[in-house]
Amino acid sequence: MKKTLLLVFCTLFLAACQPKADDIRVLSQEPSYSASLSSDGNIAIVATQSQGVQCWDLTTHSLKYQWVHGDLNTGVTATAISANGEFAASLSRDSVALWTIADGKSRGWWSLPASGESVAVANNGALLIGLNDGSVMSLNAAKTALIKFLGHKERVNTVALSADGRIALSGSNDMQAILWQAQTGQPIHTWDIGSRVTKVALNDSGTLSFTNGSTNEANIWDNTNGKLLNQLEIKRRQMTFSAVRFAKQDTQLLTGTPAREVILWQRQTGKPIAKWQIALTKNSQNRGAVVYSVAIRDTNKVVSISSQGLVETWQE
Repeated sequence: MKKTLLLVFCTLFLAACQPKADDIRVLSQEPSYSASLSSDGNIAIVATQSQGVQCWDLTTHSLKYQWVHGDLNTGVTATAISANGEFAASLSRDSVALWTIADGKSRGWWSLPASGESVAVANNGALLIGLNDGSVMSLNAAKTALIKFLGHKERVNTVALSADGRIALSGSNDMQAILWQAQTGQPIHTWDIGSRVTKVALNDSGTLSFTNGSTNEANIWDNTNGKLLNQLEIKRRQMTFSAVRFAKQDTQLLTGTPAREVILWQRQTGKPIAKWQIALTKNSQNRGAVVYSVAIRDTNKVVSISSQGLVETWQE
């Protein structure tokens, strides 16, 4: 009897820790390869299997644009939205495209010298592209300036760019995360993570870095001196992140995982504040889902978009 009561209590406790979403909206019922939310959680970019790259207004739940990346309507594997919500980027294995969200127009399309792995875009439309040959392209479309960063030795899995486009952060299979000047390629700090780097993120001002390794390292760094500020308090053997965003004037960190989790952390202590689990569609054949992007709205609503094509919101 005691064991039964204990099991019921634990089940109720877990359910309380992971409340259901206040609102769930379906954007796509077909497989998606990538999705990004704007900083305010009001715009979503979704790379679908056969319907191109879709731009959604989440305040009205309406499709704004449907972009074709290159000659084919498929193949986009990564997306990004600038911090000011003005630019969107889409990345395929062989090209990168830049779009303006206000009018939906293309600002440019560029072929890549190697297979594209990750992309970031700044408030001025500057692009950062991580490639599988270990290089990173820093492209300023307005000035037609290109910097090729060669600091890594293996595939670059993840990149981040400060809002003004000046500070770049890249993470690679070579176990290094490197902070560098996007306009010159000059390294600022190099951090040896100890395992392949799976996710990096910058705050908008470029003063804080987040790095995540494949064997549970989740660190926050001070970019002014390169010192470790703190680590996320992870109490499991392994946790990797598929989405990371600094929030609330950098006092909080909002993350998503490939295991259907959205977690809010206190940035200064690394302790978790709240946790939610994303939903699955009723007809889903796949019982798993990746959280592609996360954001916090002004109304203190936490927003996520996942590989299930769902946008979900919770009260913080």
